[in-house]
Amino acid sequence: QVQLVESGGGLVQPGGSLRLSCVTSGITFSIYHMGWYRQAPGKQRELVASVTSDGTTNYAESLKGRFTISRDNAKTTVALQMNSLKSEDTAVYYCNARIKFGSLTYWGQGTQVTVSS
Repeated sequence: QVQLVESGGGLVQPGGSLRLSCVTSGITFSIYHMGWYRQAPGKQRELVASVTSDGTTNYAESLKGRFTISRDNAKTTVALQMNSLKSEDTAVYYCNARIKFGSLTYWGQGTQVTVSS
């Protein structure tokens, strides 16, 4: 059974930081590209950051410099470090796994991030 379990969300003040973590099980982690997406109320889900199976990272242009994605193949986890958070970062953040040589994709259940004073 494949599971992607996110954690680390919560309420944070503007300018603060959060670190999201996604623990996976049931997949051969090393052959999956991993990503974080987010969906704010009334908006479409959007890519935040991704890291390929070989470690190449990609970020939404507007988030470069504030967010950092990383993966640990030994622990089959992917993390998202979020700094200098803004109110517009408020959203549900989802972990995504996509196999490197096909379209097989899995999603986590999401974790809420709220940036508010």
